[in-house]
Amino acid sequence: MSMDNIQMVDLKGQYSHIKEEIDCAIKDVIDSTSFINGDKVSVFANNLASYLDVKYVIPCGNGTDALQIALMALQLKPDDEVIVPSFTFVASCEVIGLLGLKPVMVDVDLNSYNVTAKNIEMAISGKTKAIIPVHLFGQASPMEAIMEVAKKYDLYVIEDNAQALGAYYKFDNGKKQALGTIGHIGCTSFFPSKNLGCYGDGGAIFTNDDTLYERMKMIANHGSKEKYHHKIIGLNSRLDTIQAAILNVKLKYLDEYCKKRYEAAQRYSYAFKDIEEIITPKEFTYSSHVYHQYTIRVLNNRRDELKEYLHKNNIPSMIYYPIPLHKQEAFLHLAQHKGEMTNSETLSLEVLSLPMHTELDLGTIAYIISKVLQFFNK
Repeated sequence: MSMDNIQMVDLKGQYSHIKEEIDCAIKDVIDSTSFINGDKVSVFANNLASYLDVKYVIPCGNGTDALQIALMALQLKPDDEVIVPSFTFVASCEVIGLLGLKPVMVDVDLNSYNVTAKNIEMAISGKTKAIIPVHLFGQASPMEAIMEVAKKYDLYVIEDNAQALGAYYKFDNGKKQALGTIGHIGCTSFFPSKNLGCYGDGGAIFTNDDTLYERMKMIANHGSKEKYHHKIIGLNSRLDTIQAAILNVKLKYLDEYCKKRYEAAQRYSYAFKDIEEIITPKEFTYSSHVYHQYTIRVLNNRRDELKEYLHKNNIPSMIYYPIPLHKQEAFLHLAQHKGEMTNSETLSLEVLSLPMHTELDLGTIAYIISKVLQFFNK
């Protein structure tokens, strides 16, 4: 890779390795002309269900739709409260407001970037009905403790697993379980840059609950189980057949992709371990890490300066996320937040994500590392 063409995500490079399989899969769909609800969609749903060891997978239009369909299936009432972290992508909270529900934002842990069971429990009121933990950047929220809180207060749990497909949770008893399959419902996105990404929009919902499955399947299909018979109000949200065919190919490589990301992350972290002004991502015994993003914290107000330095050296970087949700204009009139939001506010000023994808070669990683070290005079 040319050092003047480093990318945050190299989809073209990834495609070049599986081009023949992808092209063949797309051609099969075009030849069949079954562009909507073709056989490849159910094949992919079954393959992903087997991979995750979950009973049901419902493919849908995108990750945001997945979250909305999941919430709709719970049949909540206006002003019912849903707890969500403030430090996350807007979709996790957006769908709560869209349905006339009340987002209650809570702070995250400074080391994991994820919501904590303690902060969730502190925010529970008589109107709380659900929790949306987000597995941010590729690593699990503390699901065992969160599920204990949910059981204690009789709450639903919807896992936002858009950034951690392929990761697993390790329970205290040693049992391992795929993220997205632990709560009542799990949701994911197949946005192209995800660890498992398609070549357009796409998403999916997971559950082991028969009743929730039937309801979500209807919601995603105009509230219909039988054509032209609409039992409930629903959406039109489906994964098109070409995207399903692409995902069927890429699913076979998901573990390999996650392994490559993990190895690149370890090289970054080892190189930066002695830089006092960088805090590298922490890993926790209860979760594997699939590094959807490699996100460092840059201390002493030097984050933006480092970002600009990298840019001048042809190295892209991104800030996920510059404004926590509790400070976003869209939610000021709608949401509430419980407790101090210090960590979310701190992270928004310190986080910086470096290039992370399956095609990062050793030379590129070494170049990126060298420029970061130069910036800190190391």
